[in-house]
Amino acid sequence: MSPVTKLEPFTLPLTVHGTRTDVSGLHRHGTGTPLVFLHGFGSTKEDYADVVQQERLADRPVLAYDAPGCGASTCADLGAVSIPFLVSVAEQVLQAWQIDRFHVVGHSMGGLTALLLADGDPGRIASFTNIEGNVAPEDCFLSRQIVTHADDDPDEFLARFAERVGASRFYAGALYASSLPHKVRAGAVRAIFESMVDLSDHGKLLDRFLGLPAPKMFMYGEQNSSLSYLPKLAAGGVELAEISHCAHFPMYSNAPEMWARITDLVTRADAGS
Repeated sequence: MSPVTKLEPFTLPLTVHGTRTDVSGLHRHGTGTPLVFLHGFGSTKEDYADVVQQERLADRPVLAYDAPGCGASTCADLGAVSIPFLVSVAEQVLQAWQIDRFHVVGHSMGGLTALLLADGDPGRIASFTNIEGNVAPEDCFLSRQIVTHADDDPDEFLARFAERVGASRFYAGALYASSLPHKVRAGAVRAIFESMVDLSDHGKLLDRFLGLPAPKMFMYGEQNSSLSYLPKLAAGGVELAEISHCAHFPMYSNAPEMWARITDLVTRADAGS
């Protein structure tokens, strides 16, 4: 077995849309096209720390960081943390690490952020693994709760949100819900969720995803295999990756299968470039 290559922590101070944020991340130097990981709502950069265990990815540069308002990243104005804000954060973090072209892996909120980032400059993307990132209105089964279960108290909304998710029948729901209060600040939730809903309803995300020229994979859990747009993705040349024993969180429910599919796409994309 190859030795584990350590990820080094960093903190990057940024000013985004006039708002100060300190981004906490993990980075590894290496050779070849970098891997960039964008986590989902209520998750953190550590979702992808096991990249160091993937022997076939051992030499690659890696970048993962906490979105402002999540994990160890801070933000002076939590109400500013919308999806467009997160795209600007991503652009600045990539610039700071002098990363031009990269493989991107984005989950849920991170998948939507990655889609808008890629849509803004498609030539930068070597491959895109979209792990149930929003591409249609039906993907707002979590974020639309900001409307369907509205509450003026951010802390109360997050607490009740965690209760609903934790009591669901889906794989890893309880595990995910139990860590929410420790991984996301309540004040950041509304702007994130409202922007996710607006983009999913009006942003023509499916067409934008299909239009990207890079090799693309859409990863989803078997419990979500009824997503209505999966046939359209397949017809449009998107590789579908159904992860067994899983719902929305393959990194919690079936990490070995998730990593195998990510590694396979990245390896084939580089071989074909």
